[in-house]
Amino acid sequence: MEADAIIRALGALAQEHRLSAYRLLVQAGTDGMPAGVLAEAVGAPASSMSFHLAQLANAGLVTSRRESRSIIYSANYGTMNALMGYLSENCCGGVHCAEPVRCEA
Repeated sequence: MEADAIIRALGALAQEHRLSAYRLLVQAGTDGMPAGVLAEAVGAPASSMSFHLAQLANAGLVTSRRESRSIIYSANYGTMNALMGYLSENCCGGVHCAEPVRCEA
């Protein structure tokens, strides 16, 4: 990942409702969750949640799809794994420490 993408992703996660929503989406797996359910779960108004989800999508952390009248959001595991890989790239002082853990959805 390029530095600007890392900064955008970390910036998107640096807000309480966005971080909470993202964690719920990671837990939900590929099924994802509707925006309204996310808003209720994190205690945010639906209009605010739309803004927060747009920020996460802009950072590449979530994807969305339409199902009937609902928009379903899912965590983008590729971006999450790339971000975690970047953050832990030299975790053992440059010495190979362990196999990286990758989330697969």
